[in-house]
Amino acid sequence: MLKPNRIFLLFWYKLLVSLSISLLCPVALAQMPSAQILFEKLALKAADIEVLHQGDIVSFSVNSLSDMELTAGVVIYLPAPPVQVSALFKKDALASLDPQLITGGIISLPANPWVFKKFTLKAGSEEEAGFLAATPGKQFNLSTAEFDLIHAAASDPAQTASTLYQQILWKRWLSYSQKGLKGVAPYDRGNNAFINPALDLQAAATEQDVLSAYFPELWTAWLHYPEMALPKGVAEYYNWGNRLVQDRPTAILTHRWMISEAQGEVILIRQFYSGHSFNANQLFIICVPYENGSLVFYTNHTFTDQVSGFGSAIKHFIGDNLAQKQITTLLKNMQGHFSQLKSKS
Repeated sequence: MLKPNRIFLLFWYKLLVSLSISLLCPVALAQMPSAQILFEKLALKAADIEVLHQGDIVSFSVNSLSDMELTAGVVIYLPAPPVQVSALFKKDALASLDPQLITGGIISLPANPWVFKKFTLKAGSEEEAGFLAATPGKQFNLSTAEFDLIHAAASDPAQTASTLYQQILWKRWLSYSQKGLKGVAPYDRGNNAFINPALDLQAAATEQDVLSAYFPELWTAWLHYPEMALPKGVAEYYNWGNRLVQDRPTAILTHRWMISEAQGEVILIRQFYSGHSFNANQLFIICVPYENGSLVFYTNHTFTDQVSGFGSAIKHFIGDNLAQKQITTLLKNMQGHFSQLKSKS
């Protein structure tokens, strides 16, 4: 496990290398790695490739930076070209393939607070009651100011759990869209303890070796969003969702970048707010042509302070496998989706 000072040095080393490469050769290195290069980088063997040919998923190891991080890496063959795969993300069509998603939507720009009006906590539910009575701790991911907002509204009958949460989501999205990770408010855990998901997301971004090597301009802009101009060819999307996590509805705010090249697609996803259970999440997806379809390489970094401390090794084993299982379910649903389309054509 890397110590904080080593993570800090690693970040600046990779950033300086990336900046020098992008200044010297911004076009030549902005090329998609081939499937064979990715096989070699991820140490996939001939037996793994045969498993892919059979339509099954192959997992690969992903480094973890701390005992608060759950990681998963998988690759799958989809019977569709990369442009069709990325179209699912562009249209947010993945929502129909995610059995845990309650509701959600795209945050169209320019946005206003009404964009979250469909986010609700069920009236009379335990979740609603728990939210209105929330105090600093691990039950809800809220800042000190957000806890104060909830308590101050207790005497106002016009304020419901849903309207309060909508205000919180709007302010969090607005702050992130204007300041990036610097605008992410830490979660108040009580007893003067705080969790800062922005630091975890920043550290996770430094681990994207494929991204930094092949798309240095994209990687650098992602690290410094929104201070740097959006790289040419990048499509940007924001989403909100209400998803079941550990059998509880939770609000999730997501930021996505997508870039298309003739040789494939790159998708960066940052879940910079989660209502509970996990603190933040970063996903890196690269989709390259392969035979008559595509290979999708999916890397996941999930951060949570609920697996650290005593017994964390066991918790990590369970958590990593659970994260991989959820990813596997989604990717298999995608595979089934494209197989159905292919059979109808």
